[in-house]
Amino acid sequence: MALYDFAKGLVLEAGNKVRLMMKEDLNIETKSNPNDLVTNVDKATEDYIFEMIHQNYPEHKVIGEEGHGHDLKDINGVVWVVDPIDGTLNFVHQQENFAISIGIYHEGQPYAGFVYDVMRDILYHTKVGEGAYENNHPLEKLKSTQLKTSIIGINPNWLTKPIMGPIFTPIVDDARSARAYGSAALEIVSVAKGQLDAYVTPRLQPWDYAGGLMILNEVGGKGTNLLGDALTINQPNSIVMANPSLHDELLNNYLNEFEETLRKHHKRRFGR
Repeated sequence: MALYDFAKGLVLEAGNKVRLMMKEDLNIETKSNPNDLVTNVDKATEDYIFEMIHQNYPEHKVIGEEGHGHDLKDINGVVWVVDPIDGTLNFVHQQENFAISIGIYHEGQPYAGFVYDVMRDILYHTKVGEGAYENNHPLEKLKSTQLKTSIIGINPNWLTKPIMGPIFTPIVDDARSARAYGSAALEIVSVAKGQLDAYVTPRLQPWDYAGGLMILNEVGGKGTNLLGDALTINQPNSIVMANPSLHDELLNNYLNEFEETLRKHHKRRFGR
């Protein structure tokens, strides 16, 4: 079986297992803070994906949110970047609006991306260079928008922070509106579908964006950090993802004037 077909089947079966496990009692723990949750379902789903990959492709490497590959230095060969439950707060409180996200890279280059909206049974996927799909329906290329007619995806908590508030508030003020869905992978997919025009956040892990970024790129979208630099799969980063014209408008008219502040933020948060 081709790698792409194997991965597609794996993410769908992982979703089936999540739906079954949701009928049982959740075991909820906190990680870095009381709002950073992990459940037994997150861990079991990542373990299942990891085990199936290594049964079928023992030479492949895995970077997963819940522990696999966090010390991985070498990204040669085939690397899977896995978020077993993206949107754990939604998973715990709403039992919907969460996704399984997988990005597969070969020799550091994007190969395939998957974002599975588990409760709606919608799989967004791409084999790079062959278009992006919502289940079996191709996604259209993105249209250009201006900020004044755009809906922006952003967590409102960032608007209250002393450093990020002054950077993000003008963007929200000048946009048509703003939304927060609580799952980075689904918000990036919403940009790829044109339902959101941009998604902005100062801190995200590679497993949050790896799959969605490939889907966004495939429809002509643009994803970088807040300084306009390329995103990598082995380091966290800040994020701005949008259709190309809006991406340029956000960087040139809103973010570039805070370059020094953003560089300090990167140095403090990411060590670079």
